[in-house]
Parts: sequence; structure tokens; C-alpha cells
Amino acid sequence: MNREPEILAGLDVGTTKIAVIVAEREPNSQAAQIIGIGTAPAQGIRKGVIVNFEQAVRSIKRAVRETQYMVGVKVASATVSFSGTEIHSLVSRGMVSLGKITRPVTTNDIERVIEAAQSELLVPANMFPLHTIPTKYSIDSNAGIDDPIGMTGLRLEMELQTIIVPNTVIQNIVNCVQSADVNVNGVLVKPLASALGSLTQDEMDRGVISICIGGGTTSIAFYSEGRPIKMSVIPIGGDHITNDLAYIMRLPIGTAEKLKEKLFANGNEVLEIENVEMHRNEAINTDTAVEIISCRLEELFTEHVAPLINSLGAAMFPGGVVLSGGVSKTPGIDELVSDILKLPVRIGVPLDYRVMPKGCHDSSYVNLDGVLRYILTKETSPYRFIETPISQLKLPPRDFLARAGKHGQRENKNQRVAHIGVIVEKIKTIIGDLF
Repeated sequence: MNREPEILAGLDVGTTKIAVIVAEREPNSQAAQIIGIGTAPAQGIRKGVIVNFEQAVRSIKRAVRETQYMVGVKVASATVSFSGTEIHSLVSRGMVSLGKITRPVTTNDIERVIEAAQSELLVPANMFPLHTIPTKYSIDSNAGIDDPIGMTGLRLEMELQTIIVPNTVIQNIVNCVQSADVNVNGVLVKPLASALGSLTQDEMDRGVISICIGGGTTSIAFYSEGRPIKMSVIPIGGDHITNDLAYIMRLPIGTAEKLKEKLFANGNEVLEIENVEMHRNEAINTDTAVEIISCRLEELFTEHVAPLINSLGAAMFPGGVVLSGGVSKTPGIDELVSDILKLPVRIGVPLDYRVMPKGCHDSSYVNLDGVLRYILTKETSPYRFIETPISQLKLPPRDFLARAGKHGQRENKNQRVAHIGVIVEKIKTIIGDLF
């Protein structure tokens, strides 16, 4: 009896775009084939955080519908990547004894040493420990071990990185996706997604920095010896560039956004942009626009990114910097960032770009590729990324929000009826007084 292919889906919740990737996998196979990508403009999201629940749900539904129409299969569940300005890395260490006689390390020992490291953590009550990532193992003080299972010794030690996010942020993300009729299989932070989607294994092993400049935030992941050692999110992104262009060049926001997109696509060519408010096309001085963008990028990398790198030591990252996200299409951004950080810089593209749909080969789709790679990596290497189950979040019942929405609609309708009734009574009173 032939079994149906398994459907794998990833959903990237961004400030300016909601994107969905779907892959299918044949039974008994570890490889997955990408069959489609769908997107929709994001609304109700600011700096990676949901600020209008209903608008965000509608945006997710639109992206899912577009994807389903394209691939011809239902997206019933997905692994979700998200951002936010309150993503923090905590480092802890653990040690367990393997006994008085040397013996091989087992999966049970890995679980024990992870528990020992986690017991050293002090996670604030308002934060949720989303990812637990082993970064270093050592056996009997011999460091640099990538996978200790099967190796012998007396003592197993590890260094653990735990990614924590506010409870409310992740609750809202999960509620929002589930309210769009998509079950949440898992959740990952955007710095991890962009790194997995753009960094080669050689770069990770040498030491490299992944920087994804999105619409509302800039996500950073630092890799050393093949593992992420720190993650951070800066609340500056492409929307700030749009606002700069609008303010300095005296353009409507929509016109400034079109100017930015055309610059990313066409470089420094002479551009004509439609000014919607003035109902006319305007010739744009691209040199001025590029200078404005460069000033904002210089601020981002000089005042925010460089101090993070210096705190760890630039010498740890001979692989340099890999840029991704829509803003990485800025003409000359690689040279600008290299001059500021004194590190080699390349523009990242999805590692699986050869098998991605047409039009999805650039740095804007790195996060989606990363979500898919995260799903597959967790299956083949279960201790690489240990995700706290979503079931540990205190979530309302699946139909709670729908019922609340309907109740609100009824309440509003009743209020409108009552309001109309008051007006009618006033009109009757006025007529009575007149006659």
C-alpha cells in the first residue's frame, strides 16, 4: 500500500512580510523537496511583535491561502519563526559523573548533563526558555567534542546556551497562528532561522556572524566551532530607512518604500517614482537616496553591531559576516559593512536556492530556508536544538479567541442598535416639541 508523502511547512512571521514554505518528503526518506512558497504583506506587526491581533491573523491567512493555492495541499500545521526586540542568550554549565570506571557516554548522560546545566539557570518569571542549545562538550577536561555519544570517560561537562523570550510575545505568536487555522508544531527565533538558511558548515566551524536586516529588526547570530554562541536582536530595520527617505526627501511613506525597493532592485540607475499623493511621477536623485540609506546603515553597524562583536572578539570570526534580509540588497552594502567592521562580508542567499521556486533565490528568503533546515536538523540530531514544548505555554482554548471575537461583534451590534434607538427617541422628542 502506497503511503502519501509527508508535508513539512515553515511559516516566517515578519514585520513587512508573512511567508510560508512547503516541502514534501517521501515515506522512509530524510530528504524533503520544496514544492512551493507563498507570501503576503504583513499587517498588525511592528518590530517583529504583534500589535494588532486581527490584522496579523488576516495576514497569515492570506499567506497560507496563497501557498495552498500554489502547491495544491492544505497547510494544516507549521513550524514558525518570529522576531522581537526582547530575545536574550543565557549561558550555563553542567557536569555529571559517568561512574568510577570509564564507560561510553549514552543519550541518558546527555539528558542528565543538560538538566544539570539548566538547573544553574535563573530565568525570570516573565520569560520563556524557548531554545536550549549545547555549545561545548568535554570529557575528562578534553574540550572541542562535537558529539560525545559513544566516547568513553569518567566525567562529562557541557556549556549550554538558552534562548529566552517574553512569555507574552511567544503566546501571542502561537495564538495568532492557531487563530489562522494552522497548528504550531514548533517555534524558533529569527536569528537562528537566518543563520541556518544562509551559513555553510565550513563558515560555522571557522567562526562567522549571521546578520539579517529585516523590516523592523536586525537579527544577529554568532557562530564558533560549529555552534551558535550568542544571539541578539536590534530594533532597527528597513522601516527606519523608509522613514528616513520619507522625512529627508519629503516623500509620502508609500513613495519612499517604492523608492527603496527600486534602489535595491536596480542599483544607482536614474529612477522615476510615482508620487501617489501628488498624482505624478517624480525623478529621484538616487545619489541622495543612497547616501541617506548609507547613513542609517552606518549608525546600525557602528553603534549597535560593532560593540557586540567587540565584546566577543572579532578574532573569533575569521569567516566574517554573512548579510541577509531585504536590506542586504542595498547597493554597496557589503563594502560599507566590511569597512566598518573590518571583517570580510558576503551577501547570503538561501542554501537551497537551486531547488527553490523562481523568484525566491535572493536573501529575502533565507529565513524560510532556515525554518525548513531547522525541522530536518531536529529530526536527525535531536540534541542539537532542544525546544521547550509549546504545551508548556499557558494558552487559551483554540476556540476562545473566535468566541471572544463573535461576542465582541454581537456586543458592538447591540451597542449600535442601542445608540440608534437613543437617536430615534431624540428625534421623536424634537418633533414633539415642534408640533
